[in-house]
Amino acid sequence: MASELVPTTRGLQLQPIQPIQPVSRPMTENVPTTRGHPMTQATHEIAPSTRGQPSTTARPYLGESRPHFGEGQAHLGEGQAHLGEAQAHLAEVPAVRGQPPTNVPGILKNQPPAGRSGHLMRERHLFSSSDDNAMMKQILAAHAPDGREFDVKTLVFIVEDIMRRATFLGEGAQSQAPADTWEDRAIHGGYTDMLELLAYPINKTNSELICKCSSGGDAHSITMALFQTLSSYTWEAKVAIAFAAFAVSYGEFWLVAQLYTTNPLAKSVAVLKELPEIMEHAEALKQKFEAVNNLINAMLNVTHCIVKFKELPTQYINPESPEMISAAAHIPTAVYWTVRSIVACSFILLNLIALGHEFVASAAEAWELNSLAHKLASIKEHLERQMDVINRRIEERRENDAYLALVRLFETTHVDNMKILRALIYAKEDQLPLFDGTHKRRASLDVLRRKHVLLLISDLDMSHEELSVLHQMYTESRQQPTRPESQYEVVWLPVIDRLLPWHDATDKQFQFVQNSMPWYSVAHPMMLDPAVIRFIKENWGFNKKPQLVVLDPQGKDSNRNALHMMWIWGSLAFPFTKAKEEALWREETWRIELLADSIDPNLFHWVNENRYICLYGGEDIEWIRKFTNTVRGAANAAGIRLEMLYVGKSNPKERVRRNNSIIQAENLSHILTDLTLIWFFWVRLESMWHSKNQHGMTVENDPIMQEIVTMLSFDGSDQGWAVFCRGSHEMAKGKAETIYECMSQFDRWKDKVVYPDGFVIAMNDHLRELHTPHHCNRLILPGPTGHIPERVVCAECGRPMERFIMYRCCID
Repeated sequence: MASELVPTTRGLQLQPIQPIQPVSRPMTENVPTTRGHPMTQATHEIAPSTRGQPSTTARPYLGESRPHFGEGQAHLGEGQAHLGEAQAHLAEVPAVRGQPPTNVPGILKNQPPAGRSGHLMRERHLFSSSDDNAMMKQILAAHAPDGREFDVKTLVFIVEDIMRRATFLGEGAQSQAPADTWEDRAIHGGYTDMLELLAYPINKTNSELICKCSSGGDAHSITMALFQTLSSYTWEAKVAIAFAAFAVSYGEFWLVAQLYTTNPLAKSVAVLKELPEIMEHAEALKQKFEAVNNLINAMLNVTHCIVKFKELPTQYINPESPEMISAAAHIPTAVYWTVRSIVACSFILLNLIALGHEFVASAAEAWELNSLAHKLASIKEHLERQMDVINRRIEERRENDAYLALVRLFETTHVDNMKILRALIYAKEDQLPLFDGTHKRRASLDVLRRKHVLLLISDLDMSHEELSVLHQMYTESRQQPTRPESQYEVVWLPVIDRLLPWHDATDKQFQFVQNSMPWYSVAHPMMLDPAVIRFIKENWGFNKKPQLVVLDPQGKDSNRNALHMMWIWGSLAFPFTKAKEEALWREETWRIELLADSIDPNLFHWVNENRYICLYGGEDIEWIRKFTNTVRGAANAAGIRLEMLYVGKSNPKERVRRNNSIIQAENLSHILTDLTLIWFFWVRLESMWHSKNQHGMTVENDPIMQEIVTMLSFDGSDQGWAVFCRGSHEMAKGKAETIYECMSQFDRWKDKVVYPDGFVIAMNDHLRELHTPHHCNRLILPGPTGHIPERVVCAECGRPMERFIMYRCCID
């Protein structure tokens, strides 16, 4: 049916030409029709009325006052925009296909009036996925880029700024401007030239959008016409220009609406558009504005996704890679539906200007807006999933490049250690990457320049015992700053699993560990790049167990784990190199000082006085009682000064604590009141084993290694044990029943004691007499630290030991 333009006090409204009943005043005769724009059949009539008077006719709705989305949707029957068969799921809506969703506010749940049934049936084709290939051919046929590239990010920022400020607030709401403006975000240069180049196509597209939406045509046809206009631009430029064209009209509408009460020019323009009346009925239009705002937000989200694909670094992702090909195949679909949504919003805006507050959304129109928003949300989710896949590939390649660069850096000779430290620790010029644990303040990397740096590498679960002993050693090394062994710094590198979320509890744990350290630490774990963490794990062999990597003043990693040296010799092992470790072992013999070090301040006093010393352990308190009483009886009978010290068991728990209390209460022997010292006694023995093992020493070729393995096998058994010595001289040892039997039979071998120094020698002779070939020794070593050899022999008989894997959870 032909249509004509009917003059009203609001401007021009599209009216169908058909006989109508007279209303308050006769219609204007002989109104010319709009040429070249066939109009769709309307089911409602609108009689012009004076504004301010109630209208006596039904109001039009989107699709009736203009050619609606149904009449020209033959194109949609040929295929609604999806990229091939892979995109079919994006066409789904949360409703039965062909039925308007009943759970969307404003959608009619009952059957529509007979006059609108045809319209709704045609609208049901909105998300039809029939013949997607034909639809895609249409879209791609209108795409002929001329090779020009535009960085449209700033343009999108401007559009977003307009949309954020041009928002319906409703009665009593107060405007809150965005925290930043597009100028704040457009930090890259050259955006002025880009905007000058795109100003003409933006205004041209704006004019075409207004003209085509005002003069008729279905949404798909208008969308494809815009594609033809923008055919020479890239996909991201198409959507940015079309969005900017709509933003001009949308922004002008809200600019006048916001200023007409205070600005005379805006007031005059508003009067011509009769905006004051629209604003007076703003609450009645609230649902419509909210639907438009939701759709605009969905359009912005998809637009940002499209622009992000263009910004991907080509040095890390090949456009021909499967991930990029898969993602690029979805871009035309995303651009089409974004432009299609822009057309829908333009229809809403033009009808609002034409009809004012009488323009109330129909059920089909509300369904259309919500369906478009839902479709764009689905497209956004799909694009984000594609982007996540691509970003993972980019991060893998970027991390691999950074890792290889770090490997090459360590293979290069440097004049100092700063290049190495800056590569390991995140350091920007405007940040201080270190935390000084002594003064509790941030520090720069320059405090480490040309110094020996010990990198303490661990996770956040570093034990109290480890921290306590390291704290003591570090503090002692600082008491005499002129000593060469004090010329080193320690830096903690906390290695965390980045796949796990960073919660407040995690942050508190990190802060607690950091504040307990007197040395330097990385200010935050995130300052360690993933490539650095990979280097630490793959090149330095880190695997949860604390590790101490030594960097010399030139940044060379002279020792990849000096923690064993630190436990055995403390700062005397400076500069903690392999050569120094070998030299220290050459000077060592198996004696009480090496075995027990300074776990008890009385030890050195006893050694200097050449007293007899007995170290014993185990958890059986009954055996401890009878053993200590028997030993004291033998010592009294021999007339020697004997000191006994209980060193418990590795990984001391509540049993050892209870034994300490009983031993002290019954005055059975000396004890180590601090369980950390008991832990340190055993961890030193384990460190000795690892240190010797790293240098190729075994039970067969090294006597110290044989003694170390014997002591560790004592701890691995469920029985007690004891070691006797005279000062720094001869030593004797045995497991629970053997050593107890030896001491209880003192009367049998007391005559062999050559006084005053032959007690331990005579004891060793009697222990050999008691020795039987039947024995069971267990050697338990912590697996994650150091190299575990395939073959270990028994320290007692020299036969290869069976190898087992043990998992232990000891709560005690």
